[in-house]
Amino acid sequence: MSDPLLCVRGLRRHFTAQNRVIKALDDVSLDLHSGRIMGVVGESGSGKSTLAKHVMALERPDAGEVRLDGQNLFALSPSALRAKRRDFQMVFQDPYGSLDPRLTVGRIIAEPLHLVPDAPKAAARRDMICAALEDVGLPAEVIDRHPHAFSGGQRQRIAIARALLTKPRLLVMDEATSALDLTVQKQILQLILDLRAQHGVTVLFITHNIGVVDEICDDVVVMQTGRVVESGPVRQVLDAPREAYTAKLLSAEPMLDVIGRKERARAGP
Repeated sequence: MSDPLLCVRGLRRHFTAQNRVIKALDDVSLDLHSGRIMGVVGESGSGKSTLAKHVMALERPDAGEVRLDGQNLFALSPSALRAKRRDFQMVFQDPYGSLDPRLTVGRIIAEPLHLVPDAPKAAARRDMICAALEDVGLPAEVIDRHPHAFSGGQRQRIAIARALLTKPRLLVMDEATSALDLTVQKQILQLILDLRAQHGVTVLFITHNIGVVDEICDDVVVMQTGRVVESGPVRQVLDAPREAYTAKLLSAEPMLDVIGRKERARAGP
């Protein structure tokens, strides 16, 4: 197998609160290969969102490294990290709070273009944004509207279009469907699968819902109190969990209707 696109090794981040050490990340390691969707699942406080922030180099660890395409993000200079950011983008949990209500959809989606030295201008830029909207299932004519005109699911599609505009190799999604109702959640999950098929994007999908992992992920990492307690291919882990904690997560969450499982069955392991 080829080298992983994302390689996390020995990531450690500890905090002190009320004279108590909190191990938000405790020797976390994982490999995510290009074109795959990896779920990171665990209860609140398991460290999964802290992991997402470190993968995005938004926070620095006490120890360990995050390598994207073989480059240690924490060893890059500020200017080199800024240039690298076009290769990895993030979609946040709240589709309401992540979009500036003062900006039009076109300006929101264009925000990452400051990372692209040869970004198109004027009409070419508008065409690029319209194509991004159509990629996520929204008509081009919404480009001049403001976020308040859209539903939660539509806003999350706008956020995904923004994240994909620089054609990143890695997309980090932090609880990106948890604020949506079940029907809209399933639509966004299908969209993620469609975008992976169209663009080959690799996804690190952070969630507390193991049913979502079962739905669309190829691989899974189970976290508990800052540590990885179980990991591997989704079917291997979810069909025969080794850890009681994984079994507990499975028993607590109903599975969604089949979306990605049929696709995985056709594709094989």
